[in-house]
Amino acid sequence: MENSVTAGIISAKNRRLQVAKRMYEEIFQTDAAINPGNSGGPLINLNGEVVGLNAFIIQSSQCLGFAIGIDALKAQLEQYVFK
Repeated sequence: MENSVTAGIISAKNRRLQVAKRMYEEIFQTDAAINPGNSGGPLINLNGEVVGLNAFIIQSSQCLGFAIGIDALKAQLEQYVFK
């Protein structure tokens, strides 16, 4: 399905989620459709601002979707930006 959109409603904020051996902080729980192989799209608010990056699902929990908050992403990306 090319160029599809979901509601992306945030149902919880500031969740902690462990994936493999890494702990993620400031995770949003969302109803955005996230499936294996297509994660990584932006989570956008009503003003068109990116507030997170859709990244994970927990299939054993009714396919709950999770997005990494933009502030956490910015902190990680700063180390890769050449100044």
